[in-house]
Amino acid sequence: MDVTDLLFRAAHVAVALAVLLLLAYAGRTAARLLRQPEVVGEVTAGLLIGPAVLALSDRALFDALLPADVIDVLELVGQTGLVLFLVGIAHKLRSGPGGPPRQAVAALATGAFVVPFASGLLLVGLIWLTDDTAARGDGPLPAYLLMVAVAMSITAVPVLSRILGDRGLTESPEGRLSMASAIVIDSIGWLLLTFAIGLGTGHLGGLGRAVGALAAGGACALLLRLGLRTAAARRMCRRLPRTTAVILGAAALGTAMLTEHFGMTAIIGAAMVGLAIPGDDLAPWAEPVAAVSRTGRTLTPVFFVVTGATVLITAFTAASWTLVVGALVLGCAGKLIGGYLGARYAGSSRRPALRTGVLMNSRGLTELIVIEAGYSAGLLPAPLVLALVVMALATTAMTGPLLQAVDRTGRRAGRPRPAPVSRTMTTEGSTR
Repeated sequence: MDVTDLLFRAAHVAVALAVLLLLAYAGRTAARLLRQPEVVGEVTAGLLIGPAVLALSDRALFDALLPADVIDVLELVGQTGLVLFLVGIAHKLRSGPGGPPRQAVAALATGAFVVPFASGLLLVGLIWLTDDTAARGDGPLPAYLLMVAVAMSITAVPVLSRILGDRGLTESPEGRLSMASAIVIDSIGWLLLTFAIGLGTGHLGGLGRAVGALAAGGACALLLRLGLRTAAARRMCRRLPRTTAVILGAAALGTAMLTEHFGMTAIIGAAMVGLAIPGDDLAPWAEPVAAVSRTGRTLTPVFFVVTGATVLITAFTAASWTLVVGALVLGCAGKLIGGYLGARYAGSSRRPALRTGVLMNSRGLTELIVIEAGYSAGLLPAPLVLALVVMALATTAMTGPLLQAVDRTGRRAGRPRPAPVSRTMTTEGSTR
């Protein structure tokens, strides 16, 4: 490839990247106008760009706008953004808020994880019952079952945090309980996701390589943690937060590449780095972690564009309505029922328990990351990816309206009823 071709490709990638980020901004703006979490508009816009271009034109124009070599570069950019963004998510899982009693957190986390986990198994049963071979995939059955169940069980900590802040529920009892339980649920989910990917190899040798990849990533994360707990690292974090952010980002990318090289998804390596960053007050680690996560958050729309262009185009024709509706109904039922029962067992009254169940139903970007991990590992076929993506976006979008409905019902139930008019009063009034 000569210099002219290289410059032309670089310009093509730069223009495509600028257009995609602009469309993501438009999606966020539309979501804000509709009083929805920004991630809903951003992800929806990203996923639909590729299929929309193909639907409104032909394959030749699509390939001219997004040729394979440009998509390869965009995929690298999107994966980089996903890794950096996940550092902040994993760090938040580690630090977490304090406050709610452990028994209450355990009760809600159990209800909001076990029931959705069972709904994932029911979804697999629905796929078998309808003989939907396109949604079955080729992975080993135990890994497939575990992957689907985990994907149905996630509650998105970042989106939940944003919803709580927007509605002034961050310090409310149900807000604190929901946030703490979501952290527990997602931590368990990541562990089971790792196990599912290991099982997906289908043989002991592959499982051994997966364990080796985890060991390599864990060793890198441990070395990083030991280094960050030194006095020199704390001083650098206070004086040079931007430099610290660059180092943390480089460590996340390096660990992610290492785990991917040994056969695990890069997402697991990034999560290890986020968990390794200290969560105490010895140094302001939150500032550089937030800078890394913001950078990744800016680039994640590119990841969804590539997913839409390479996965969902074929999934739109292969996925059945039974699969999409089944995933949505089971996803909502699992979280709403499990969250409600868990909150009731934790001691909440009926209406706060309803509100808690609605909050736990928000899956957001974390769910999409888990789906991507399952797809990359070959455990989730494209039609099932589409059904789970629809479920993730719909459950996140309905959180706000459902909270409003619960609050309106509560206000109506709390109003004093007007005193009944007695027959004597009616008769006297009519006589007068």
